[in-house]
Parts: sequence; C-alpha cells; structure tokens
Amino acid sequence: MTMRNRGALAALAAGVAALTVATVVACASQPAGNVGAEEASTLATTPATPSASAADGPSVPVTAGELPAGTKTVPPVRLVIPEIDVTATVNAVGINERTNEFEVPPSVDQIGWYRYGPGLEATSGSVVVAGHVDSARQGKGAFFRLRELNQGDTLTATGSDGTARQYRVVAREEYAKTRIPLDRYFARDGKPRLTLITCGGPFDAKARRYRDNIVVTAVPA
Repeated sequence: MTMRNRGALAALAAGVAALTVATVVACASQPAGNVGAEEASTLATTPATPSASAADGPSVPVTAGELPAGTKTVPPVRLVIPEIDVTATVNAVGINERTNEFEVPPSVDQIGWYRYGPGLEATSGSVVVAGHVDSARQGKGAFFRLRELNQGDTLTATGSDGTARQYRVVAREEYAKTRIPLDRYFARDGKPRLTLITCGGPFDAKARRYRDNIVVTAVPA
C-alpha cells in the first residue's frame, strides 16, 4: 500500500473534508439507527477493525487487494438517488497534498469518487464516493439527506463509458469519525459494492465539524 493510497484515507478520520457550517440543522433529523451493519460487514473479505484516531496521521490500514491486471478503470461521472432527490456530478478526486485529506469537490452539489480505488467495472472491492452534507456559504450539499436512505432504496451510477449501473442499498451506518472502519470501506477486495459517505451527528462548533460520518453501502441490483 503506497502512502498516496493510505494518506487519502485520513480525511474520513478527520472528517469528509473540512466542512464549514453555521448550524446543526443539517443533521437535526437523524435515522432511527443503523441498519444492515452485519450485511455490510460480510461484503468485505477480511474482518474490519476500527481505524486509528485522526491524531495518528495518514497511516490508515486498508484491506489488501489488487485491481485486476489490464482492466480499464471506469470512473462514475453521475449519481442519481431518486429517494432523496439527488442528481449529482461525480468528479475523480484523490488527496489534498497539503492536508492529506480526501479532497471532496468544493462545490457542495457535486461529489467525489476516490480515484485510487476500484471503478464501476470492478468485480470486487468498494467504489467510494463522498460528498458534503452542507456548507455555511453554499447551503445544503448533495448528500444532505443521505441519512434518510434505507434498505431496499435504489440508486444509479453512470460511468464514463455511458453505462448506467443500478445499485440497491443494504446498509446505513453512523460512526464517530475516529472509529469508522476505513479498511472495510476503502477495500479493493470482497464483494463489489458502492460506498457513499458524508458527515453526520451533532455539530462541534468549536472544532467546526460534525462528530460523525454517515456511511451507506449499496450492492449491484
């Protein structure tokens, strides 16, 4: 695992980008609780363990797994989630070289795909997309209502090849940012799945960030 790949994961321990928000209203309506956590866990080949704290820096463990040799990566370019009225452009992102954080697009109506992980063509591993929940300057983000998704909801990810791929939600989980099992969600092995991540939980006004991450896992329909 290169430092480039490992460093990009630090953002989720510190927060999916450093959101600047004015109020806790964005996460005032929380889901009734986690659903499908066990099913999400079984999608990974190896058991996940809690990640190190954000203070430990960018050395976040990632489940082993290599992309198939000779495979052309197909990045997602558009995501549609009818249940929560999302139609968003997806941009390929990596890490911010200055902050070592997952570089979510600055425009809150767009989301980012982790380009060092699997693409939509992959037959194994987790395709990760992350987005803002909101912003003090721009308002509600593309993933403002991500916490409302439930098992059985459907979404469509369209790739750069023009193919629209259907997914079905199997899990919705909430973690404190220091406890999210990054090795599971950024894995290149295990069953194919789409992982959606945003911020959630109460807003820490002093730290100017949300306490938690909301993670939704979907599998090919």
